Amino acid sequence: MATRKRSGSGSKRQLKEKVVQIYESFFRGEDLTSNNPTFWDELFLLKPKVIQLEAEIQKLNPDQLSNLKDNINLLFSKCVDTLNQEHQLRIVYSLQTLSALASAVYRKMNLESGSDIINTLIGLNAAEVVMQQFLNSCNDFLSGDAPDSLKTHVLKLLLVIVTGKEEVNDNPLLEYFMITSLFEALFKLLSTTAERQVHGHDAVLLLTILVNYKKDDAANPYIVKLSILDDELALNGYGQVITSALGGFCSRYGRERAGNEGNTGSGGGGWLSSLTSMVGGMFLSGDDVNTGKTHQIRANNAVLLALYEAAHLNRNFMTTLAHTQSDRPSAPPSPVNTLSHNQTPPNAADQTEIDIAQPTNLLVTFFQYCSIVMQDTKTEPSINNCKLCFLILTCISEDQYANSIMHDCNLTFKVQLHRLPMRHRKVTPDKEAPSQTLAATLIDLLVEFVMSHMMKRLPMELYLHCIGVVHRLLCYQKRCRVRLDYQWKELWSSMISLLKFVVNNESNLSKKMDIFFLCLQIINIFNIFITYGDTFLPTPASYDQLYYELIRMHQVFDNLYSMALRYSTSDSEYKEKALKLANCLFNIKAIIKHFTPKIESWLASQSLSTPNEDQILEVVRKNYEGLMLKLQDSLDKFERYGERPLHSAFLQAALTQTVRDTRTHVDYAGADIKGLSLLHEGVVSS
Repeated sequence: MATRKRSGSGSKRQLKEKVVQIYESFFRGEDLTSNNPTFWDELFLLKPKVIQLEAEIQKLNPDQLSNLKDNINLLFSKCVDTLNQEHQLRIVYSLQTLSALASAVYRKMNLESGSDIINTLIGLNAAEVVMQQFLNSCNDFLSGDAPDSLKTHVLKLLLVIVTGKEEVNDNPLLEYFMITSLFEALFKLLSTTAERQVHGHDAVLLLTILVNYKKDDAANPYIVKLSILDDELALNGYGQVITSALGGFCSRYGRERAGNEGNTGSGGGGWLSSLTSMVGGMFLSGDDVNTGKTHQIRANNAVLLALYEAAHLNRNFMTTLAHTQSDRPSAPPSPVNTLSHNQTPPNAADQTEIDIAQPTNLLVTFFQYCSIVMQDTKTEPSINNCKLCFLILTCISEDQYANSIMHDCNLTFKVQLHRLPMRHRKVTPDKEAPSQTLAATLIDLLVEFVMSHMMKRLPMELYLHCIGVVHRLLCYQKRCRVRLDYQWKELWSSMISLLKFVVNNESNLSKKMDIFFLCLQIINIFNIFITYGDTFLPTPASYDQLYYELIRMHQVFDNLYSMALRYSTSDSEYKEKALKLANCLFNIKAIIKHFTPKIESWLASQSLSTPNEDQILEVVRKNYEGLMLKLQDSLDKFERYGERPLHSAFLQAALTQTVRDTRTHVDYAGADIKGLSLLHEGVVSS
């Protein structure tokens, strides 16, 4: 029975709910079962008050927490026992109690150095048995025919546990997830359209975190199982969750961009200013701006990590990249819907857009997403997001099957790549994207990145990743003799522009970074075209066009050679790399040296001072004879991508941020009870 409590002199008496009285007595160490043998059955028929439960734990000091360990262990064990009952309301209440208990104990223990979460929450002697029983129950719920709302509570509880520690490897409860695997149950959720739309994002997020648990130290079963998974239906479902999340972000960006264009009209300055502000705002940290965009871009890091793990570990996943995605969910399965309890539902206009959206695939959506997030590299979060995109592109561009898909001339798509306006060019927002192979679209994306990031704070690492992806695509084309229908002049011009920028800013850049390695990678790209271009360029005229561009922009290469020569003859730390760069310029210098006098002689004979491009190309075509080039070794070789040790710390930091964000949103103190209420109504009505 409820007791009365005075809140102050003259104030009204307030009723204290029975479950709150139980919490208070329980955490005072009282034995509530001595005079009531049915206590636990009655407790799980009372609606949990998670805020009060967490508050009782938070106000305990370390000694009190230690003294109440047996009570907490007993509560956890009884919650787990209740999961085996058939009474669904008791099951739901026990799940919610477990969530609040685990969340509160984790939060409390994170403040205590050297504390033992297993002993405090479950008890060392009983932990293995209790956790196996708990995970078996979760497996049964997720893989069985339990109501969706019940599965949602199970997934949220699992996310509370796996994100209890910001550093996943420091979370000892995850050892039990390695013993009793949830892999098959989670992928079963992804294999059916209806369940994927409701639970897909949480399932993929949970899988991603579990895959990353001690991935360098031991045989993680989630890594092993993801590596060998060949269930096309399950892999397609995994890909569709990622596609939906990234596609939702692209749609929101497109609507906001269109809105900004409508508000600013055709005035170049205002349009540029508002769009730049909009894109930049997406990448500010949560402390800098209070906007939904920040949540969206950071929440997408989770699905990017999921995409990275699948692309890196599972070759069978490559078959899903061009698989048509046509799910039409009743609500967009985006991070906004699955992570935050406080987000408002999509409006009718958004829903209509989702329902009538044309079928797409993962690569199309991912390329479009990259074109948005690669526009801004001014903040650490945006650089990290961009780097993760490049690591994924690296894995994709190394894969034989993925390359065969991207270069298949029978698979063409119109991919709307977004471009940021700059002073030296105008962007036509409503220009229709060309229908072309995905390889051509990817090169367009890479060219855009090269052209739009030449700044004093040169993002060197991102440029190296970008050039590396170009190199891998060319190696595939050379090896398989694929003649891609592409305007290669766009790529050559972007590479030359980057070289020109580096040379012009050499004194500033060389103090901060190794510009010689970047230049060397770019020159190797040109040497691949010079040495092997006849095997993969679409027409002989393309080869002539390459030579024309090298001759036309000879001043850039002359200046680059002079810079390399100057550093190679000094005591600079870059002496050896500068010498290697100078040697790699041999063929380009030979081409310039061979054709320049012939062009000048022809101009003199024709009395021309300003010849057009076709005339110079004709001179090039007629004067290949006598050109001496040197075959350079290993141009079509690259070091295959390896996560360790180069990228381990970066990926661990990305995972930690994902865990931190997930913990913020999957918080059962004051959690949304809507799903619980719906389930309650369903139980009562049935």
